[in-house]
Amino acid sequence: MGRLGIRALQLLLIGTVTALLVFAMLNVAVVVIPALLAVILACALWPLVHLARRVMPTVLAAWTVLFGALLVLGGVGTGLFFSVLNQWPSLVDQAGQGFNELRNLVEDLMGNFGITIDQAQIDGAIDSVSSFVTSSSFGSGAVSTLGAAGSFLTGLILLLVILFFFLKDGDRIWAFFVSWTPQHFRGKWIASGNRAVQTFGSYVRGTALIAAIDAVGITVALLILQVPLALPLGVLIFLGGFVPVIGATVAGALATLVALVANGPVTALIVLAVVIVIQQLDGNLLQPLVMAHTLNLHALVILVALTAGTVLAGVVGALLSVPLTAVAWDIIKVWTGRDRTAEFDPVAEASEQIEASQKGRDKHPANHSSDSEENEET
Repeated sequence: MGRLGIRALQLLLIGTVTALLVFAMLNVAVVVIPALLAVILACALWPLVHLARRVMPTVLAAWTVLFGALLVLGGVGTGLFFSVLNQWPSLVDQAGQGFNELRNLVEDLMGNFGITIDQAQIDGAIDSVSSFVTSSSFGSGAVSTLGAAGSFLTGLILLLVILFFFLKDGDRIWAFFVSWTPQHFRGKWIASGNRAVQTFGSYVRGTALIAAIDAVGITVALLILQVPLALPLGVLIFLGGFVPVIGATVAGALATLVALVANGPVTALIVLAVVIVIQQLDGNLLQPLVMAHTLNLHALVILVALTAGTVLAGVVGALLSVPLTAVAWDIIKVWTGRDRTAEFDPVAEASEQIEASQKGRDKHPANHSSDSEENEET
């Protein structure tokens, strides 16, 4: 009972400290979330920085990689804008025809069920929407949306600044923190950092692979059905794949809406079916398999982590839950001795060398004193 009481008290203390840390991080989420995202992106871009450092100074390498990534994103956004601009007039013309067809279809369906909708009811619905838009509640919602946009812009600027410094001095920052650790634990800290870099980078690459497969599948369907803005919609679907749960859903809904107003309800239903099938394959088959192989986690662990992160912190929790869980598991394996990868675990390599030396000393007892001196020097 005494030991059980002591363990219960220790668990209570650990839970209290953890709760206080979570509470503190939630209060400074505008700093914590950009910092975590910057760490993940820096780990994904670190191989490029390492290559650039071979031919240029450290600062120039960081600026080159950062501006290169921003130029790629800016080029995609520019191409998306001009593609929409070129096809917008024809889309507007098709949208008017599609709206009339949709209205006639709804009237026919309602007529089959004995429900009639006259023009006065339609005008009343339009007036209701207009009154809501001009009401104070809509204005307060717009103000809150502007506040959220301001917070997003602040977080984005902070993310870029932190990302630059991680790309420039990430290894030095980590070396500074490691220098404060005890000497006999330093090898495990170094191995943990190497594992974290590998895991975060693998997460970004795996997510990009899944988003690319979704975008290609849906874009091919849109091109076959001759839906306008197929390529821009494919780019939006790819970018939405980086936002778990809601990103791909919103992008798929937008593709369905464009097909509805441009090609009619039949084409829209086909696009909706394609989007649902691809996203179901993504969520239930592709994502668990790809992420389990990339992050070395079981598919069940990934599904549970995604669900728990979504429940606890919404979209941001879903975005960060899987990589954080994978990193935590890799660190646990390093500190418990379960990780035996020599490339990223110098502790395991040193242990194997000591064991080999011990076996050699047992085979040659006469050289015991010389081996002891060499071990002391080592």
